[in-house]
Amino acid sequence: MTGTPTFSALGLALLLATPGLSAISEAQRNTIDRVTGVQGAYTAGEDVYRVTFPRTDVKVSVEGRSMHPFLGLTSWAAFTSHSQNELMVMGDLVLFEDEVNPVMSAALDNGLEVTALHNHFFFDSPRVMFMHIGGSGAAEQLATAVAQAMDQVKEIRKMNSEPAAKFPGPAAPETNSITASTIDRILGVEGQADAGMYKVAIGREATMHGKTVGNQMGVNTWAAFAGTDAAAFVDGDFAMVESELQPVLKALRKAGINIVAIHNHMTHEEPQYVFLHYWGKGPAATLANGLKSALDAQGR
Repeated sequence: MTGTPTFSALGLALLLATPGLSAISEAQRNTIDRVTGVQGAYTAGEDVYRVTFPRTDVKVSVEGRSMHPFLGLTSWAAFTSHSQNELMVMGDLVLFEDEVNPVMSAALDNGLEVTALHNHFFFDSPRVMFMHIGGSGAAEQLATAVAQAMDQVKEIRKMNSEPAAKFPGPAAPETNSITASTIDRILGVEGQADAGMYKVAIGREATMHGKTVGNQMGVNTWAAFAGTDAAAFVDGDFAMVESELQPVLKALRKAGINIVAIHNHMTHEEPQYVFLHYWGKGPAATLANGLKSALDAQGR
């Protein structure tokens, strides 16, 4: 007499019974291993093949205590069947601050989506960020994209074993003399000037609990410039519906503007908004044109 099927066997049986869908094949798993250069592990009950990349290259401490990769400092990518010939991937990459934007560009350029960027710790040294990725496609395509992202990490740490303490490029001077009219013209909106600085907020609308909320409630894209026209920095926030996130990320990265966080600010709003925070350095007009390309990517 046979016993009750295990969760693994039952899950796999249900998967195989789904029309047009089959379990991730051994050939696909071998491809992922070969391309990423690591040996993955398969969980049959969920039909997931997972590869991991422990961060052993830089020592991390939280509150002065050394953190082992087992405690949450391991990058991973998990693959599962998506259609008859394609897979879906989700993952979480453990990155230091100087790795985030080069790795993000590598992921985006190779067809992956970047869906979140945030911290998991306080009082960590050096600071660690976590970047969530996703995508769908052939095993070779997805594994190559993951490998390219991880190779970017290796290249950065090969050039400098310790994470950098600032973004590349010269710092903006402490004195401020931004020409507001130049930024207004490029962005096509009228901002505010204060002591040589410049700030603009572009409102959007959502409904929360039956109430319309907009610019003054924080549903907005904003940008603040400081420094001089020749050497400025810009920081700010983009408010995006989900379909706009990837185009905006690609536009900002193409313009050399750094992404520092991707997350939500609210719950229960309609439509749902995702917010990204950014930081850029360079001539003020160049930065403004980069922001304008991201606004254009939203169709605004």
